[in-house]
Amino acid sequence: MDSIFLREFKLDLVIGVYEWERQVPQTIQLDLEIALPHSRACETDRVEDTIDYGLVVERIRQDLTEKRYALVEAAAEHIARLLMNEFGSPWVRVSVTKLGLIRGVKHVGVTIERGTRP
Repeated sequence: MDSIFLREFKLDLVIGVYEWERQVPQTIQLDLEIALPHSRACETDRVEDTIDYGLVVERIRQDLTEKRYALVEAAAEHIARLLMNEFGSPWVRVSVTKLGLIRGVKHVGVTIERGTRP
């Protein structure tokens, strides 16, 4: 299986269960692994034969800044579905991390996997 990955993709968005979390945008970090629906790009050297990670970043940034979530789990699920439905990935791993939210805890978040590994 070939995949592309994006690490430490940071976005500011309103997310949280508690009222104080929903007052101002928080910085979250996304770490993504996206299985490719086919592996021709290694042979053709053409972006059309892979998933364009620039378009992935643009699409996620656009989508998440327009939505509000209570839970990181819901945001992760939404991203996973977007990657599979719009980009044709058969399998994804999505981690959503809140940074410095809880005193004494550097990161808090969730990792989900969806789809079938090719």
